[in-house]
Amino acid sequence: MLLNLLCNYSFGEFLKQTMESFWQFTGFYNCEWTNIVMLAVGCFFVWLAIKKNFEPLLLVPIGFGMLIGNIPFQPGMEIGIYEPGSVLNILYNGVEKGWYPPLIFLGIGAMTDFSALLANPKLMVIGACAQFGIFGAYMLALLCGFDPLSAGCVAIIGGADGPTAIFTTSKLNPAMLGAVAVSAYSYMALIPLIQPPIMRLFTTKEERLIKMKPARVVSQNEKIIFPIVGLILTCFVVPSGLPLLGMLFFGNLLRESGVTTRLAKTASNAMTDIVTILLGLTVGASTQADKFLTLDTIKIFGLGFVAFIIASCAGVLSVKIFNIFLKKDKKINPLIGNAGVSAVPMAARISNNVGLEYDPTNYLLMHAMGPNVAGVIGSAVAAGVLLSFLG
Repeated sequence: MLLNLLCNYSFGEFLKQTMESFWQFTGFYNCEWTNIVMLAVGCFFVWLAIKKNFEPLLLVPIGFGMLIGNIPFQPGMEIGIYEPGSVLNILYNGVEKGWYPPLIFLGIGAMTDFSALLANPKLMVIGACAQFGIFGAYMLALLCGFDPLSAGCVAIIGGADGPTAIFTTSKLNPAMLGAVAVSAYSYMALIPLIQPPIMRLFTTKEERLIKMKPARVVSQNEKIIFPIVGLILTCFVVPSGLPLLGMLFFGNLLRESGVTTRLAKTASNAMTDIVTILLGLTVGASTQADKFLTLDTIKIFGLGFVAFIIASCAGVLSVKIFNIFLKKDKKINPLIGNAGVSAVPMAARISNNVGLEYDPTNYLLMHAMGPNVAGVIGSAVAAGVLLSFLG
């Protein structure tokens, strides 16, 4: 009978210790209030994507990545995105080492028609002026106490180009990747809310009704020559932008050459979709609460918003200044100025939608695509400039 009591006692202790050990490995035991906050943010991103249709291809992977990255666990289990050897950490190398952004740019080049820009090259100036948001935000970041490298990471958010922001930050200060990437993609997704009030504020009703002449037809030879000349001109000026600009122009040559249709379709469809999934998911997972919820993150989001506002304002105002020197029949509708940021084709669609509100027959989409694709090139060039001086 004594033996039975001892056996029962040992089994009871064993069961108790096992349950205690199991409990300590659960997310409930390791959960902190910061995890709850980030899980709520992840759910909010998914809600915005599904219910409000705010860039679902970006926000669904990022939002769900936030859920994955903020499930509480005991350190040392090799499952966290910041734990060397974990699967998530291996996938995150594509962000941390800057592999994913050039592949995204290859896909962007393969799916982008630069005809609107080639038909009216002066629209390149609008795309260039919109990059003022990057350099304006850089100065503000320095004033807010960021060191030069970190200020460069914050500033690039003003280009409204997620891959460019990730690539630049991976080179200058990888510790800021999560905050910078989520900030950049958040403001890209919120373009329909942010830009229209700015466009209305800085334009008159008369300016919004300007009808632009149809663009000239661009020849196939021009389309083929453009990526070659564009690569040489931009990368001779900023060789540090070669990974992004090289892949962008290469993808465009695949599209326009007429003999690599299969490669162009692969680059613009399957490959871009795969990389977008990996990029969005790992960027979201990198917002681990203990790394993400800091005072610097709040500053980054605030300055990123200011950078985006400056870029949008600069694009619209540059058109108004441009129009001073143009004849009446050649004036540009300032509503396409917002498209100077790099968010393709979201910003161009906003230009068109706002224009149609004031004149249902005034279609600005093709005109807005000119500064929009110029913004893609401009943001990559601006990133190259920052890397040249700070890298």
